[in-house]
Amino acid sequence: MIILAVDHGEKRIGLAVSDPTATIANPLTVIQHVSRVVDAAQVVALAAGHGAGLIVVGQSFAEDGQPNQAGRRAARFAEALRQQTALPVELWDESFSTQTARAARLQMGVSRKKRAGHLDEMAATVILQSYLDAHIANPKS
Repeated sequence: MIILAVDHGEKRIGLAVSDPTATIANPLTVIQHVSRVVDAAQVVALAAGHGAGLIVVGQSFAEDGQPNQAGRRAARFAEALRQQTALPVELWDESFSTQTARAARLQMGVSRKKRAGHLDEMAATVILQSYLDAHIANPKS
């Protein structure tokens, strides 16, 4: 099953998609934030276009384990997706996904100049790979 992952941000939304075996995450694209309804429609259209069977939305948490402000926005976005598609939509802990994406680019030897900029689709890829790895290790979760 192909899975689409979402790194929801205030200005941009990073997207990643899995391979058909749901083993490897790949960056897909970044869409610019317009409104929750319009953004959700774009994500649903991309999910349909790629034949996704599931949408995973990254959600961040505060130190007390409760969703922080960005995490609450992600939950509202997940609900907007659910209202526009019959596909299942799951929230997934995205803690440190941007930092992990930044470290991966550094490890790949990307120059400082090319590292500057947005990491949204890379962060979505990190979120998706985390989800895939957890479900490969524990298929019932």
